[in-house]
Amino acid sequence: MNTKNWVEWFRQASPYINAHRHQELVLALSGEALKHSNLDNIIHDITLLNSLGVRQVLVFGARPQIDEALNKNSIQSSFHKALRVTEDRMMPYVLEAYGRLRSELEAKLSMGLINSPMHGAKIKVVSGNFIMAKPHGVSSGVDMGLTGQVRKIDQATIEQHLSNNSIVVIPAVGYSMTGDIFNLSYEELAGEVAAKLQADKIIFFGHDNGLKDPSGELVSQLNATQALAYTAAEDQDVKNQLLASARACQAGVERAHLLSYAHDGALLEELFTRDGVGTMVSVDNYDQIRAARLEDMNGILELIQPLEEQGFLVRRSRELLETELDYFLVDVRDNAIIACAGLYPFPANQAGELSCFAVDQAYRRKGRGDRLLEAIIARAKNQNFSQLFVLTTKTEQWFKERGFESANAQELPGNKNYNTDRNAKILVKRLD
Repeated sequence: MNTKNWVEWFRQASPYINAHRHQELVLALSGEALKHSNLDNIIHDITLLNSLGVRQVLVFGARPQIDEALNKNSIQSSFHKALRVTEDRMMPYVLEAYGRLRSELEAKLSMGLINSPMHGAKIKVVSGNFIMAKPHGVSSGVDMGLTGQVRKIDQATIEQHLSNNSIVVIPAVGYSMTGDIFNLSYEELAGEVAAKLQADKIIFFGHDNGLKDPSGELVSQLNATQALAYTAAEDQDVKNQLLASARACQAGVERAHLLSYAHDGALLEELFTRDGVGTMVSVDNYDQIRAARLEDMNGILELIQPLEEQGFLVRRSRELLETELDYFLVDVRDNAIIACAGLYPFPANQAGELSCFAVDQAYRRKGRGDRLLEAIIARAKNQNFSQLFVLTTKTEQWFKERGFESANAQELPGNKNYNTDRNAKILVKRLD
C-alpha cells in the first residue's frame, strides 16, 4: 500500500475507531491459533486495540497441546458430543498445557522491543480464578469425569480490571468450592463470558475466515437463528463457534465474528472496514429495526418523555405523535421499544428531517444509535432525498462524528419552522 492509499484507508477507518473505543470484546483463541506462526501478528493487533481504548478479554483453549501431552504419555483420549472425557489421570497434563500457554501469552503481551509494534505498549495483563465450574456429569450414559461447565463468572472483578485498561486472560479451566479443577470447552466459556459481561462483540479465531456455503463462498452475515441452522452441516470447530456465537447473541451480545487465525490483520480488517473479512453473526429478529406501529405508541412515549423533560427533545402530545407515526422507525428488543427516530419529509427540497431520535439509557454505547441512524439514512435514500438535517440542543458532537456538518436557518427547507427560543444547532448530512 502506497502512502496515499494508507492515508485514505486510515481516514476511512476513523469512524470505526471512534465506534470501538471503550467497547468490550471477548477474543476466543483456539489451541491451533496459539501454535500458528501468525500468532505474533494477532498479539500486535490486540496491542493496537488496547492502545485505542478497546477493552479485551482473551479466552483460550489448548486441545492440540493437551493431545500432544497425552500422546507422549501413552494416554488415549475419548470424546463424547465433541467434548473430551477428562479422566483424573489426565488433569496434570491439562493443567500443564494451560499453564504453559498462559505464561507464553503473558510473555508475548509483555514484549516491548524497539522497532517492534509492541514498543512502548506496556500492556497490563491479569488472570485469576474468575471462573467457577461444576462437573458436566453423566451425558447419555457417559461419565464426563473432570470435564466441566461454567457455574459462575466473577463479572465484577473482570470489569474492574478492564476499566483499569488491563487485558484479562482466561484459560478454559474452572474451579469449584471443593477445590476441584475442571476442563472446559473454550468456545462455550467464551460465549458465557461475553454474555455475562454483555460484551459488544465476541470474536472466534478458527482455521478458516468464517463460514462457507455449499458452493464454497463466504457467508458474510447471518442472524442467530440462521447460525443455529448451519451447525448441523459444518465441521466440528465451526459448529462449536456458531453455536457459541448464536447463544451469546441471544443472551444480549450485539455481534459475533468468525475469523481465521492464519489471516494476517483479520481482526483489524473485520473491525475497521465496512465489509470485513469473516462471518458476522448478529442478534436474531427479536431485536430488529422496523416501521412503527400503532401498538408501539406507549413504548415510544415512555422512551421519549424523560428526554423531553430534560430538554433533549421537543415535546409531542400523544395525539400529535399518533398522526406522525408513519414517519417513525423503532428498534424492538423482545417486544420492548429501546430506540426510535422519525424521518419527516420535505420532498420539494429533496430533504428529510431526522427528529425525535432516542435510545433507551440501558442500551446506549452499544451501537443502537448507529444502527438506527443507518436505517434512517437508508429510508431517506429510498425516498430520493439528497440531504438529511437535524436540529439538536444536546447532541451536536455525536452527529458531527457521523458526518453531519453545521448549517444555518437559511439552509432549512422553506416550510420548516425554526424556533429561535430553543436556539437548536442545525446539522446537515449530504446523501450520496
